[in-house]
Amino acid sequence: MASIKSVIFDLDGTLLDTIEDLGDSVNEVLLARSYPTHSYEKYCLFIGDGMENLIRRSLPNECLNDEHLIEEVLKDYQEAYTRNWNKKSRPYDGIMECLEDLKSRNIISAVLSNKPHHFTEICVESLIGNEYFDVVLGQREGVEKKPSPIGALEICHTIKVNPKDVVFVGDTNVDILTGVAAGMTTIGVLWGFREEEELREAGANFIISSPSQILEVIGKVP
Repeated sequence: MASIKSVIFDLDGTLLDTIEDLGDSVNEVLLARSYPTHSYEKYCLFIGDGMENLIRRSLPNECLNDEHLIEEVLKDYQEAYTRNWNKKSRPYDGIMECLEDLKSRNIISAVLSNKPHHFTEICVESLIGNEYFDVVLGQREGVEKKPSPIGALEICHTIKVNPKDVVFVGDTNVDILTGVAAGMTTIGVLWGFREEEELREAGANFIISSPSQILEVIGKVP
């Protein structure tokens, strides 16, 4: 096995297929205010850099200068997602086997998400299991979100692993840019929310189409 000692995963679109619960929650709030709703395909493009940006992209253009309205819609969305977060969300095929393989090889796994920390914790605990991860971090007040490398480097400090010995795995350019900024090897995944071109343009070192390929990539890293 190569020098890789840890894998940091994005959550939504990488470990968990959450798009329907996320989209349904936003659409519920939009419908309540008689605003146009969006398809799951559109939400795949809206998601990735925090709840507030998700709401801003979902609202009609004429609403975007009303900060009070945006705050209200964001609050309503958080309440809706609290009701809906586990209705349809599930790990992608092959993720549980991948995590088992990493654990059996003593490779440390962690999660870094732009989803609020509370939601990140409950999604990981309930839909995957905390036993697979040494660190689980979501977006926290006062801490820069991805693509800032701060969260990724905090994980490295916590698990005492050099960033060069870490692989960052994600499905959006935000994830790849995070790993690049942190000095990590980056893997872009094609089973999530974005397309290959976006991942390559962001600088992904590897592109994969199945979780089973993560260990293959780790074996190729010098």
